[in-house]
Amino acid sequence: MTAKPLRIGSDICRIVLAATFIVSGFTKTIDPWGTAIKIGEYLSIYGFDRFERGTMLFSIWLCGAELMMGCMLLFKVRIRLISVFALASMLFFTLLTLLSATVLPVEDCGCFGEALKLTPWQTFFKNLVLLPMAFVVWYRYRPDRMFAFRPAEVVLAALFFAFAMGVGVYCYRHLPLIDFLPYRTGVHLYEAMQAPGHEPDGVAETVLVYRNLRTGEVREFALDDPEWQDETLWEWIDTRTGTEFHTVEPLVGEFSLQDAEGDATERILTAPGRLYMICVTAFDRLSRGCEARLGRLVRRAAAEGAAAVCVTPEPLHGVTTHSFDGAPGVRCYNIDATVLKTMLRARTGLVVLDDGVIADKRNCRDIRP
Repeated sequence: MTAKPLRIGSDICRIVLAATFIVSGFTKTIDPWGTAIKIGEYLSIYGFDRFERGTMLFSIWLCGAELMMGCMLLFKVRIRLISVFALASMLFFTLLTLLSATVLPVEDCGCFGEALKLTPWQTFFKNLVLLPMAFVVWYRYRPDRMFAFRPAEVVLAALFFAFAMGVGVYCYRHLPLIDFLPYRTGVHLYEAMQAPGHEPDGVAETVLVYRNLRTGEVREFALDDPEWQDETLWEWIDTRTGTEFHTVEPLVGEFSLQDAEGDATERILTAPGRLYMICVTAFDRLSRGCEARLGRLVRRAAAEGAAAVCVTPEPLHGVTTHSFDGAPGVRCYNIDATVLKTMLRARTGLVVLDDGVIADKRNCRDIRP
């Protein structure tokens, strides 16, 4: 290949690679919780559960690094060094997606977060297209010096790093800047749970499909089976309904609220007026500031005449109420841990429903009097 065609071809490859890394990195950086869940799934599948505590930190770093790499490719900042990282990452992820599609299959690669769902095979073929492009870019710039940063490059690299990591940390501490989730603002939860089209003949039965985090075993549970609620042992995979157990079409079909008196999902989601749904992953990890904000929220709800409930994956023994910072007790209901993390990308926070429609979502630190 002569110099000019190589230069033109490598520039096209560089721009395509940069655009892919930027889009992929940004859609994941704004949702570090979602990426952490996907990383945890991979760790569980490959038997590295002991590293699960660090998934959030790794999620922010990985997504930010991908976004930063895309920016550096686009603006040709220390291009030889970045071309090496791009080629190495494409080799690694091509191999990983091949394994995910064959030996240890997963349902979704998570490479574009919640914005675009690709199967492992689709992701593998995407990587097969991008891998030669990464090689062309590396080949073009291999004569350049790898670590000779010019002052302008140092400034740009620092800006890209601050932007990428800053976005990730901000979205971790608050909520995603752009909500691609099925539980986004404006969704009528109960209506979204209903499968479109006609009902199958006979009585429709709902089955929850979970994977055992320790053994990898996949099991089906009935809605009223309490065993699947143990988030330390079981991870949600799918929800199936109907006499032939076809996959549920609605993305929020797995949403369910339970307590000692049974399924309360329909009653809560179809209640008229405003409902404050307080989401708590672990009561013993509530900070004093968050506890105080939730207490003020409960008192405000009472003054407004609005309803308030608490949803949590923690085990509930009998009909349970919880008092936040001395406020009147709030009725608690069980929700699956993965569903809670999908609905609200925070350990503790608030989902506001107006006549069943999601009107607002807040991280606990953003709840104001």
